Amino acid sequence: MERIFFTIALALFISLLVGPFLIPVLRILKFGQNIREEGPQRHLAKAGTPTIGGLIFLCGIVVAVLVMAERPYSLGIISLLGLTLAFGLVGFIDDFLKILHKKNLGLKAKQKLAAQFLIALVFAFVAVKLLGRGTIIGIPFSHLTFDLGVWYYPLLALVVVSATNTVNLTDGLDGLAAGCVAVSAIGYILISLLAVNTGVLQGLAVNSGDLTVFAAALVGGCLGFLRFNYYPARVFMGDCGSLALGGALAGLAILTCSELVLIILGGVYVMEALSVLIQVISFQTRGKRIFRMSPLHHHFELGGWSEVKVVIVFWTMSALFAFFGVLAYTAMVV
Repeated sequence: MERIFFTIALALFISLLVGPFLIPVLRILKFGQNIREEGPQRHLAKAGTPTIGGLIFLCGIVVAVLVMAERPYSLGIISLLGLTLAFGLVGFIDDFLKILHKKNLGLKAKQKLAAQFLIALVFAFVAVKLLGRGTIIGIPFSHLTFDLGVWYYPLLALVVVSATNTVNLTDGLDGLAAGCVAVSAIGYILISLLAVNTGVLQGLAVNSGDLTVFAAALVGGCLGFLRFNYYPARVFMGDCGSLALGGALAGLAILTCSELVLIILGGVYVMEALSVLIQVISFQTRGKRIFRMSPLHHHFELGGWSEVKVVIVFWTMSALFAFFGVLAYTAMVV
């Protein structure tokens, strides 16, 4: 437990240290956020706020993991960090193109998805063939398991890509995504401890305690970033940050054999994605919108809620989903 708290503290400290140096640099480079005109009108005042701030917590996460992990250069840790940073790189390129073109358009959707699926499939190969993850999945709230064989690869890729993009959708209000991911990562600290104590990770070429360290680093990094990102935000994480956080959560889900549990634990991200899907289908088939605006957080914002109220309510919901996610996993492994 001491290692968990020290990891959180170190990632938090590094993020708090990096922020005051990086934010002025982003301002000097004019790496400012472009706000889409069709969004909430009060968000237009945020135009020019430095973006690509995800680099702040990525520094905290990487340093904390490499310092606190028992085997920092093992294939398991390198794979998790590689997955996180690879998605961060895709997001960085997307953010940079948006800044370069001075529009809220970066990589084309096909380009972004192609890169994401490629990264996911590489991680799938490493997890199954090199780390011994296998192709068995568990059903939440039960002891049922299924060996998907070769079909596990597309499922894993779908989990990774879905997680990255749903976290990205959630990143629409000051502090929203960082706070929700911090809560989800706390859930994964508990899940990784359960996995260690119940022998779920037997045969997996990953130091069991290092998964807990990685989850703890996520918590600390996100908490440190909130110092600069909570309302009124001094910096935004950008796709560089949101895609990286989604990839990190997906990596933890895969290596703790909790891919389907992530749907429960990450319920806020699922709701955000479903609101977009429902809105698009409804408008295209009936010409009517279900929500005032999607993703879901904008619906409540346009309903008169303050940005802070929306964020706090969503953080609370994230905590509830994390609680039920841990219960679902406990029922699987105990």
